[in-house]
Amino acid sequence: MSLSTSPDTTPAEDTVAPAPAPTETVPAPVARLVYLGGVVLTAALFLWGAWQRRWIADDGLIVLRTVRNLLAGNGPVFNAGERVEANTSTLWTYLIYAFGWLTHIRLEYVVLTVALVLSVAAIVLAMLGAGTLWRGGDRAGTAGTLLLPAGALAYIAVPPARDFATSGLESCLVIFWIALLWLLLVQWAQRTPSTSRVLVLAFIAGLGPLVRPEMVVLAALVLLLIFLSPGSWRLRVAIVAVAGAVPVGYQIWRMGYYGLPYPNTAVSKDAGGAKWSQGLTYLWNLVGPYWLWLPLVVVGGYVGWLAYRRSGIGLPGDRAGATGAARLHSPAAVVLLFLGTGVLLGIYSVRVGGDFMHGRVLLPVLFCLILPIAVLPVRVPRRDEWGRTPATAMFAAGSLAWLATIVWAVLASTAQGMPNGTVVGKSGIVDERNFYVLNTGHAHPIRAEDYLDYPRMRAMVETIANTPDGGLLLPAAYYTYWDLVPPPAPIPEGGAGHTVYFLNLGMTSMNVGLDVKVVDQMGLAYPLAAHTERLGDGRIGHDKALYPDWVVADTGMVDRHPWLPWYLDENWVEQAQVALGCPDTQELLASSRGELTRPLFIRNLKRAFHYAGYRIDRVPAYEIQRCGLEMPPERPR
Repeated sequence: MSLSTSPDTTPAEDTVAPAPAPTETVPAPVARLVYLGGVVLTAALFLWGAWQRRWIADDGLIVLRTVRNLLAGNGPVFNAGERVEANTSTLWTYLIYAFGWLTHIRLEYVVLTVALVLSVAAIVLAMLGAGTLWRGGDRAGTAGTLLLPAGALAYIAVPPARDFATSGLESCLVIFWIALLWLLLVQWAQRTPSTSRVLVLAFIAGLGPLVRPEMVVLAALVLLLIFLSPGSWRLRVAIVAVAGAVPVGYQIWRMGYYGLPYPNTAVSKDAGGAKWSQGLTYLWNLVGPYWLWLPLVVVGGYVGWLAYRRSGIGLPGDRAGATGAARLHSPAAVVLLFLGTGVLLGIYSVRVGGDFMHGRVLLPVLFCLILPIAVLPVRVPRRDEWGRTPATAMFAAGSLAWLATIVWAVLASTAQGMPNGTVVGKSGIVDERNFYVLNTGHAHPIRAEDYLDYPRMRAMVETIANTPDGGLLLPAAYYTYWDLVPPPAPIPEGGAGHTVYFLNLGMTSMNVGLDVKVVDQMGLAYPLAAHTERLGDGRIGHDKALYPDWVVADTGMVDRHPWLPWYLDENWVEQAQVALGCPDTQELLASSRGELTRPLFIRNLKRAFHYAGYRIDRVPAYEIQRCGLEMPPERPR
């Protein structure tokens, strides 16, 4: 049988079969397994590292004092009868209160557990968000590309990151909130989200000021991004309403209840002040010892090159040719938003002088900067690409960047913390965890009782127990003794109550009953001290110091020798009594001590910003002159 052909027909034996498409060296299931394995391994390493360095800071115990008052029905206050918001993070306070009320277990264990869970979850969310970014929204994974832990490892390798994972402070909540926003925004940027998803994102972003006041920067940028992106005006109005409902409602309540527009800690530390030189010292105190710039530069440089080569201007999932508002709804805009937030928060932290705790306030800055590189995309070339295409160079660069990060992370993680961190030197910065481990003698100071071994603490408890009439406890020169200023006669039945005046509020207040008033010379929990002027040469975070003469006058204790300690001057005490009569000062104190009636709530609401800016002179005689009061006659010394 003959085979006939025609001019437009190709014989079967002459047909050239199309070459099979080259297969990727790493199949998608393997790539996904490597990615998820990296997430699990990094989270496990962080959990283990944080547990090895578990503790609760003195400032973490301050939070628990407010929670104790909430549970006792005294309201969100540090001392019963005085409305002071002594905790910087509102949401952290109520979160611990909720879990404490539900579980009925020791608050120290509640805060330790919640902090660990949120810290580890933050790392997981950060890596999932970065993985979603580099997969371009492909949940099945990208064949041929390995997503390896990088920036996340750099974060957990830094000792302060592990220290403040369990410190009882809000650091864990801050990075968890940032990571959750990061994941939700990356998902939002890669697809057209439903209305409900947008509103959930807006609600979570709106919580920023309640997570920590300066987080309003990230919250505002996120809300601005989704507001200006393509969408209906009805949706935009809903975004504003949903995002503002809780923070605006709480702000109105805060101003009326506390008489301040922000937590009292911001007044005490003058959060709007500037100490650039100290801030730069604080920045180098974290970056210098660990060479922290190295992984950020190496990995960030590789990722920037990779992003440029992929699309010229953006990242996987960016819409080609998008202009105007549409460009805001893109992964590139999300990445720039978080990097920009990190820079802005860093500038703010440096401006205010940083903190006295090694690395603490820069951890959110570092966390924002590592989000896009939490995992590193390294594409393995196909067999036909090895040695003769740009893919080989990209693979080599990515592998070297990842290996450099691993080596750096191992070296950084072996550091014990800030060099000479247990000594309060000229910078005023200390390695807070190691400082308290050394001074309490406990490897893991967690319970309030662990701090009884801190100087003066056991003596304080004994002094209170031995003085049923009450009085004002002032720290004496000796660590085993407290000076007691007695109350005036007649002593009421059951005693006049105790007031403790000491800097370390957490360990002090958690080792005494709620009937004992605890105040400090900085003013974290004491409005009178909070509204003094900041000392220009004071230690950062401790640069207010109210003279104890004011406290004697304010508490109404005996103002004569020999009942006064030798170092207190009767004239100063009497001058403080006169200065306390200043009408503006009386109004300020009434905002937090007066009975909370409707007229007082409204007055506080109207005058909150004025009260926040009001300052007194810590020298009583100068304060008398400032207020135009009459100086009392001099007593013989």
